[in-house]
Amino acid sequence: MPPTLPQKKFAGVVAVLTFGLTALFPIAGFPKLAAATAILGFLVVLPLVGILGADFPLVEEPVDESDATSQARSSEPEPTESPIERLRDRYARGEVSDEEFERRLERLLETEDLAATVVDDRAEEPELT
Repeated sequence: MPPTLPQKKFAGVVAVLTFGLTALFPIAGFPKLAAATAILGFLVVLPLVGILGADFPLVEEPVDESDATSQARSSEPEPTESPIERLRDRYARGEVSDEEFERRLERLLETEDLAATVVDDRAEEPELT
């Protein structure tokens, strides 16, 4: 069984080879072969690769990455920890120094206070009708 490539890679190989051979043939003294190579590569093979996709010889079946990604996401537990809890865990494991922990904790507490203030302000505003 011949080796296969994903559609985009195969199209890239065809484009590079076509361009290279089209540029090389006139230098080698074969201008008609250069024109034939350009027409065959860019106007026949590349469109066929795009249209036929995996039905084109040497192009492999596409892997549905959305299924693999969704399965990987579903296997990961949803993060239920707050940012402060995650920071405390990192501090406990020794990944964060005392000064860095305090600095980040202050910043997190400030942003939580700001978020709570914004929510409270919105609750107090009368609705415009």
